[in-house]
Amino acid sequence: MTALASFYREREQTILGGGFILLLILAWQSIPFLVSLPKGMSLFFTTPAEVVKAFYQLVVRNEIQSHAYVSAVEFIVGLALAILVGLPLGLVMGRSKILDAMLDPFVTAFNATPRLIFLPLLMLWLGIGIWSKIMIVFVGAVFPLLINTYEGVKNVDRVLVNVVRSFGASEWQTMKTVVLPNSVPYIVVGLRLAIGRALLGVVVGEFFGASKGLGFMIATAATNYKVDVVFVGVAIFMGLSLILTMSVKKLESKLTRWRPETAKNF
Repeated sequence: MTALASFYREREQTILGGGFILLLILAWQSIPFLVSLPKGMSLFFTTPAEVVKAFYQLVVRNEIQSHAYVSAVEFIVGLALAILVGLPLGLVMGRSKILDAMLDPFVTAFNATPRLIFLPLLMLWLGIGIWSKIMIVFVGAVFPLLINTYEGVKNVDRVLVNVVRSFGASEWQTMKTVVLPNSVPYIVVGLRLAIGRALLGVVVGEFFGASKGLGFMIATAATNYKVDVVFVGVAIFMGLSLILTMSVKKLESKLTRWRPETAKNF
């Protein structure tokens, strides 16, 4: 009994979350048996069983694989560029008053601007190919990561920085030993937000001017009233969001093992 209780405590969140999702799926599946749908409503309604069937048919026809490949390239390249630009720039802006004063107005303005308005410009400059989608993913993901990294650097304990400096540490040594480790929680939060914005960028970019991708598949299915295929695409994006977010959480727990438990829970 003790072992079972320990197992439950360690996985309580996963068990409760998974159980609630399963309960919702069962309730959704039972709606047609419990409620008489109005005439014509079946055109706009589907069930989990029909969604699974549609997914299987798409896999057999190799449609999911081809659409997922395009979306994956857009997501991975766009997010990678956002990390390569946002992380170093956030660190440098947080440590340099001159760069902070120069770039902060532009970062604030671009971050407050809806990303969707950049899509027509990117399509004009880069065409309707894959690079316009990659750049809208980049634009959506770079600012959450940059701003959270910047805030992490700004909130580093000045006492620790001064102690390291008193021992003759250079700026790079200070960054490596104090600033970067203490900014990890902020960076991880920024990465989680960037992942969500990157997935949103993939969907939005493929809704307009695309011929491949999961977002294009969803838009085409909605136009043709294929609700089950729409839910296939929605389920894939939800599953990816959940997997990536949980992966980032695990990465955070590994990177912050050195921190006291009270600091982690704060």
